[in-house]
Amino acid sequence: MKRLATALIALAFIAAGCGSSTSPSSTTPTKPTFTATLLPANEVPPITNAESSGTGTATITFDTTTSGGNVTAATVTFVANLTGFPAGTTVTLGHIHKAPAGVAGGVVISANVTATPLATGTGTLTLSNASPDVAVVQDILNNPSQYYFNLHSTLNPGGFTRGQLSRVQ
Repeated sequence: MKRLATALIALAFIAAGCGSSTSPSSTTPTKPTFTATLLPANEVPPITNAESSGTGTATITFDTTTSGGNVTAATVTFVANLTGFPAGTTVTLGHIHKAPAGVAGGVVISANVTATPLATGTGTLTLSNASPDVAVVQDILNNPSQYYFNLHSTLNPGGFTRGQLSRVQ
């Protein structure tokens, strides 16, 4: 009986050692996604002219490669849905800035924008940046509320609508 128990224990260890396991990949692709509620009142100072009536949302998706929990490569896509702005509002720039709500901050990631008029004051913009700084992307992943997305227009070259980033995925 003792010999059978010893054989069964040995067999269990051998079987456990033969189990299949996959070693983690050295690089892992991920798509962290953020949203921002865009409001002219969020700009610093708040917008009070004709473009103060609009609203919008932005979805910002980073296509990242990570290794050991750190971002090693990234691209970013911005999708902004705008409504209620004056007909003919022309979007000229889009950026992610580093600063908490109520504070103006420096640009850390620019979106590639071609001047885009909103013929009816409503529209969707899809913008991109093929090579954001990976250290900045890592910091956004770690501290999204310390960053905001805003859009600029011909009427408000310093920005006409803004929203803090919030991670959704």
